[in-house]
Amino acid sequence: MRETPRPRETAADSGSGLPQRRPERAFAHAGADGSGTPHRSDGRPPHTPRGARRTDLVGHPGTTPPVPGWPAPLASGVLGLLAVLFALITWQVVVEGPLFRLDERVGAKLFERGPGGLTQVFSDLGGMPVALPVLTCAIAYALWRRALRLAVYAALTMAAVPALVIPLKVATARQGPLTEAVNYYPSGHTATAAVAYGATVLVLLTLGRPAWLREASWPRAWMMPVAAILLTTATGIGLVLHGYHWPLDVLASWCLGPLVLAPLWWVSCRSRRRSSG
Repeated sequence: MRETPRPRETAADSGSGLPQRRPERAFAHAGADGSGTPHRSDGRPPHTPRGARRTDLVGHPGTTPPVPGWPAPLASGVLGLLAVLFALITWQVVVEGPLFRLDERVGAKLFERGPGGLTQVFSDLGGMPVALPVLTCAIAYALWRRALRLAVYAALTMAAVPALVIPLKVATARQGPLTEAVNYYPSGHTATAAVAYGATVLVLLTLGRPAWLREASWPRAWMMPVAAILLTTATGIGLVLHGYHWPLDVLASWCLGPLVLAPLWWVSCRSRRRSSG
């Protein structure tokens, strides 16, 4: 008997073969120009599963691949502005310009204001016995997570504080408030607080929290940078109100801290990009 001829199977019709794209069909989410190129309104490629997007250093939705932290042009602009402000303050201190004289008038009205015990506690937040152990714990956590490069950069960042601050103190030889001693510019305690707490936050946000801490509803990622900023701000305020430093000494170290942290921030961004790739 002659069998009725069957249509020949193609690769597209075969269940075991790979599906072929049919030219008459347009992909979903095709471009407005009719090119058929798939895209999504949020810029993610089609293969990115929903909910798989990573977040940046402060917990905001990122792109794919993620770009942690601030956009590079914005970060560079902020760092450049801080560098210019630091140079301006240093120049005014060296030449004893108008900003220097204004600083002494303002400082004289602020010294020994507020509760002495509280301002002393705030001042001690920038001391090595307080700030350094915090960063040491973060470095130990990085080593435990086998993030050797991140741990080394964090340690070098902390070591850069005395390497930069001490020569500046000697070069400017600014007399301290309420004392005849010199070498008070910039504030070493403020720079120590900014770098120690800032580096701790960068390490922890880069590596992520341990599993047992991720299960808790707090601390949120954004809380850590806020805590570092508050601790650094409290240190500077305590130093001025207690009469340990002039306001410009503290302001200069607030500018210097992010500049010292910039290499560690860059390494942190690269580490997060590699881990998400």
